[in-house]
Amino acid sequence: MTRAAPTPSIDNRSIVLIGLMGVGKTTVGRRLAATLKRKFKDADEEIEKAAGRSVSEIFDDFGEAAFRDGERKVIARLLEQPPMVLALGGGAFVDPTTRQQVKAHACTIWLQADIDVLMKRVLRRDTRPLLKTEDPEQVMRDLLEKRSEIYAEAEIHIDAGAGTHQITVDNILAALNITESPR
Repeated sequence: MTRAAPTPSIDNRSIVLIGLMGVGKTTVGRRLAATLKRKFKDADEEIEKAAGRSVSEIFDDFGEAAFRDGERKVIARLLEQPPMVLALGGGAFVDPTTRQQVKAHACTIWLQADIDVLMKRVLRRDTRPLLKTEDPEQVMRDLLEKRSEIYAEAEIHIDAGAGTHQITVDNILAALNITESPR
């Protein structure tokens, strides 16, 4: 399930990975950045650095609205930096302001996987505030239903559930029409 519009130029733009939690944005992003010889940033890690606390603590202490406000500011700052590979948290691209900024300054790539794959991945760790419920799978299904139409606005769609992270990176490179590592 790979879809790409005409090959986007990434020379002067960051590459932003979007998708549900557990799809592999951070792991794939690190590998993609190494291949492209670019810096990698994880928006959630950058938010934690700026706030001096974990995403879970921000959610618990201040709520989702405060988290999203901080997230918006951090992502705007990251998009002003030299081109990089940036992994967004699952809900970041849903915010209209963040989405507009990202689409204006970066090539967007939606990493997709089916619910079974996502659940196997996200249940390995207890660090997902939105999944601290009695039925995390239903939460994931609801998130996928609510967010898919917005995620579909990404320039490139990549199936990230069909194999290894390296296969996902290779599929991204193919969609970007990059056949060899940049010099």
